[in-house]
Amino acid sequence: MENKGHAADGSIRRIRLWLAVAVAIGSLSAASLSAAAAAEPIPMTPEPTETSSRIAIVIDDFGNRMKGTKEMLELPVHLTAAVMPFLPSTREDAELAHAKGHDVIVHLPMEPVRGNPNWLGPKAILTSLPDEEIRKRVEEAIADVPHAVGMNNHMGSKATADERVMRVVLQVCKEKGLFFLDSRTSYKTVVPKVARELGVPLLQNDVFLDDVYTANHVARQLAVVRKKLEKDEKCVVIGHVGPPGLITSGALKSAIPELQKKVKFVTLSQILPDEALKTGQ
Repeated sequence: MENKGHAADGSIRRIRLWLAVAVAIGSLSAASLSAAAAAEPIPMTPEPTETSSRIAIVIDDFGNRMKGTKEMLELPVHLTAAVMPFLPSTREDAELAHAKGHDVIVHLPMEPVRGNPNWLGPKAILTSLPDEEIRKRVEEAIADVPHAVGMNNHMGSKATADERVMRVVLQVCKEKGLFFLDSRTSYKTVVPKVARELGVPLLQNDVFLDDVYTANHVARQLAVVRKKLEKDEKCVVIGHVGPPGLITSGALKSAIPELQKKVKFVTLSQILPDEALKTGQ
């Protein structure tokens, strides 16, 4: 009986030992798996290479609490906010855009060939104004938009085709150290000619995203952007807050992840050095 009892105790001890080893091995395996899982990198959107094409998104018409303002400023890339002067949220929008790391430029209201004068906003640049008044209005507009590093035209198909007017506007830009983005609302624009003569750094719009306020049109224009970036090193595109604001911001938000695999999103000032060389700066 005694020998049988010892044998039984030995068997029990061996079983307990095996169980302890099994538990230990199981715990070790679980810990190893957990550590391996923690070390596995989270999939990220591939960073574009240094030689990738660059896209600069410019959003016009900030400054009046327009539809899409919040959505545009919260896009997951840096952009350029073109803020109209002398409007209810001019300073608020410019400060918020700057705080989020976006470029801020003055969206200067300028006379069009056609269009509703009410769309211009206060203190617009008109071709009927004398040089002194144009200069005064441009200087006041720059002073009203905090953190501005550049300027582009709001409307302006008539004003940007007027050499006298643009000479005054661009001379003030030069004195204030601002670049100019020609939105190219007119094929008759004299901005490139005058900017070259004065030595003002110049950029030019390549594609309007939402000149027609429909989702289909914005999608087609984004396809134009993709096509251009296949052959060109950069593309400047302009969209708007306001009537198309939610359409354009939604389309951009959807398109950005795919575009980021191939191109780098930049602000206007980040592509400026290349262009400044062409204007003798």
